[in-house]
Amino acid sequence: MAEKMLAAHAGLDEVVPGQLVECDLDGVLANDITAPIAIKTVREIGAGVWDPTSIFLVPDHYSPNKDIKSAEQTKVTRDFAHEMGITHYYEQGCMGIEHALLPELGVVGPGDLVIGADSHTCTYGGIGAFSTGVGSTDAGVGMATGRAWFKVPETIRIQVDGELPAGASAKDIILYVIGQIGVDGALYCAMEFTGSTIANLSVEGRLTIANMAIEAGGKAGLFEVDDVARKWLEGRTERPWTEYHSDPDAQYKQVIKIDAADIVPTVAWPHLPSNTHPVAESRHIKIDQAVIGSCTNGRIEDMRAAADVLRGRTVDPNVRCIVIPATQGVWLQCVHEGLMDVFINAHCVVSTPTCGPCLGGYMGILAAGERCVSSTNRNFVGRMGDPTSEVYLASPAVAAASAVAGHIALPSDL
Repeated sequence: MAEKMLAAHAGLDEVVPGQLVECDLDGVLANDITAPIAIKTVREIGAGVWDPTSIFLVPDHYSPNKDIKSAEQTKVTRDFAHEMGITHYYEQGCMGIEHALLPELGVVGPGDLVIGADSHTCTYGGIGAFSTGVGSTDAGVGMATGRAWFKVPETIRIQVDGELPAGASAKDIILYVIGQIGVDGALYCAMEFTGSTIANLSVEGRLTIANMAIEAGGKAGLFEVDDVARKWLEGRTERPWTEYHSDPDAQYKQVIKIDAADIVPTVAWPHLPSNTHPVAESRHIKIDQAVIGSCTNGRIEDMRAAADVLRGRTVDPNVRCIVIPATQGVWLQCVHEGLMDVFINAHCVVSTPTCGPCLGGYMGILAAGERCVSSTNRNFVGRMGDPTSEVYLASPAVAAASAVAGHIALPSDL
């Protein structure tokens, strides 16, 4: 899939792994942290932007602005968007967490080649796009020229077959994979997910897995478009899409076969996403905070999973539980489905869409020695606050159950 998409955007019949190609882009993304540097690069090039309809600016990391510095960052982004007539600038009140927002609104679609000045841009592979994170300077060049260069990656095929055990989810699949191959196991490779288990996943679940391809070192996380995806995409995308499917005789760097029965509810202990353990063997770990949201697990499916656990229960009095729907659309759907009542009655904090706590920005900073179980994607040292704090990665259901129990727990424990 990766080779076909890069070849098409490079105007070539075919490409091979290791080949350097220059490609036409379908979109360039930046946020309130990375956009100002990219904008500086555009100014230095001096030619304006290549296509104001294909640049996506989403102020999601510190929005609403938490301090003067973040307000200045956002103002640079906003002023540039207005000056250049950029149509996909999402003001506070309309925005969401970028990697949930763009697929939801149909701004990206299957077959697109998108770069973003954010490492989790790989999320869009969940709907069959080749998308990858780049530095802000590369994003700025992309904004100015509509082009970027790539080294064609090798591809690792990850085939998951069978039925997931009760309580296991898409988040557990990707944590299992990363636990097996390590944080550099797919370094600069495209990760192509397939198999009967994958075919039975919702699009939300696929986006969760693609989102964390970067946590295994992957250049992209790719899913073929099938009937499940087509139904989700129909009437949603701004432009017609193109499907790319791997050939039956495609050559892979590696084929990893996984029996879904081996995947159990999983938690990644500090300080790497690969430090995985069954939740059932982690109950001794007390927590101070739970976060449910992010570009990994802030979609409506995730909100429902958390609400199913929290309904009729309350958060342990020694725990803060922060719920962050990833977009305004998800937020509104939570209201319509009564999920907000569940969260508030359970004594959760409910936030407007923001990346906030995931990167230690705001809305949930950890003090020295505190522990958080989180449905986010990274648990590096100091990721969510003080360098002595700890982040444990898990699914929304496990995060919700842990908030109630006061320690890492399975929903069934309640």
